[in-house]
Amino acid sequence: MISEIVVDVGLNERRVALLEDKELVEILIERDDSERLAGNIYRGRVESVLPGMQAAFIDIGCERNAFLYVGDAIPQKDYSEDGGMYKEVKSYNIEELLRPGQEITVQVTKEPIGTKGPRVTTHITLPGRQLVLLPNADYVGISRRIEHDEERTKLKKIAEKIKPDNMGLIVRTVSEGKREEDFKSDINFLVKLWNKIKQREQGGSIPRCLHKDLSVVYRAVRDIFTWGIDKFIINDRQEYNKVLELVEMLSPALKIRVEYFNKNIDLFEYYQIDSMIQKALAKKVWLKCGGYLIIERTEALTVIDVNTGKYVGSNNLEETVLKTNLDAVREIAKQIRLRDIGGIIIIDFIDMHEYVHQQRVIDALKHILKKDRTRTTVLGMTNLGLIEMTRKKVREGLESMVLYNCPYCEGTGSILSPESVARNVEREINRYFTETIARAILVEVHPSVARVLQGENNDNLTRLESTYNKKVVVRASGEVKHEEIKIKEVDIDFSI
Repeated sequence: MISEIVVDVGLNERRVALLEDKELVEILIERDDSERLAGNIYRGRVESVLPGMQAAFIDIGCERNAFLYVGDAIPQKDYSEDGGMYKEVKSYNIEELLRPGQEITVQVTKEPIGTKGPRVTTHITLPGRQLVLLPNADYVGISRRIEHDEERTKLKKIAEKIKPDNMGLIVRTVSEGKREEDFKSDINFLVKLWNKIKQREQGGSIPRCLHKDLSVVYRAVRDIFTWGIDKFIINDRQEYNKVLELVEMLSPALKIRVEYFNKNIDLFEYYQIDSMIQKALAKKVWLKCGGYLIIERTEALTVIDVNTGKYVGSNNLEETVLKTNLDAVREIAKQIRLRDIGGIIIIDFIDMHEYVHQQRVIDALKHILKKDRTRTTVLGMTNLGLIEMTRKKVREGLESMVLYNCPYCEGTGSILSPESVARNVEREINRYFTETIARAILVEVHPSVARVLQGENNDNLTRLESTYNKKVVVRASGEVKHEEIKIKEVDIDFSI
């Protein structure tokens, strides 16, 4: 498989695309006018403590206060290397941990989404190339993606040896096969960074930012650009030089894979990425076998429906259903990652009567989701045959980044039918004649509504005029929005 990172640097937007065999599997977008918060560290102030929610709201200088759950306020020393707490969370009381007006250092773990403010934690993490430093913890963790027991044991011994006193470390997936000397520059950089943050913590206004995470281009270098990536292509000379400097620090041997794109054509157009983004915004996604998915997103959850579509199979119904569902598994994993869908996800696969087929689909889904860098959990199948899963939600998904709600339908995707608008017109005409002494009016509406109002041979219009004994002129206008109604008084002898 050929993997490439393609970086498009525009005037006020930077886009990072991850391609696998020329197919878009991940897209990251960052704009100058929308500051990224996730990963940033702030010195904030506790605004309010809510015992009923076991949470607090923290002022970090954003438009909306940040949300801090009790589990994220518990001292990190109370956590073990597997991420579990030594005591149950309900044994902690938020009022014993925090008080209004208290100064506190927190890190943003989730961007503001919709009407919700950012989510923060006191469990600071500083990611490097090979390691993640946990300044407030005291344990060693190994990435779950490193599966071989011998390698895990070896890396844990190295991490415990180099771990700073009273701090924790997490060994990242990219560290597989590394030796002790490979970690020295990483650990030195992270410790120095934490010392600088602690110095900034000592004085200054509240709230204030203590540390900003890297921009999307440099995060791609740090987190994605490994030996598994064949090319890193970027279309901005200045950013290209900065990328080379960062790669020189992190992994010098990878410099030969960084390319500057200077062709006289748009970078994303050259790789056909824009057209793939458009497909990723579609509600309906076709499968290679002829089936299709319907993807519906709501504020609470995302629902994915699997349908056989044009695929009729060749042997029997069960085999057709299984084949379609297995094809759907691959596409669902790709779409979830590409669209950056987070939160609760419900998948309605085509009904399978054989338990072995159900388990095969669940196992296939769990296996393919291991490629996703964002944590996912497949919970299993409900009694209704729906598969439940969750995916960590860190930021707005692709849809929210490149689309905004239609001002006409307000994001519902539907508008009133011409007949319903025509009924509203009747009510407006009645109100107009009741409140004025007008003898004739001009009604401007969308052409589809005008056709309903006029009826065949103007029958409906004739009935309207006889009801009020007034002159009513209906004008169809393409400049009038579908649900818009314009009424004004005209002379009795007005004609179109």
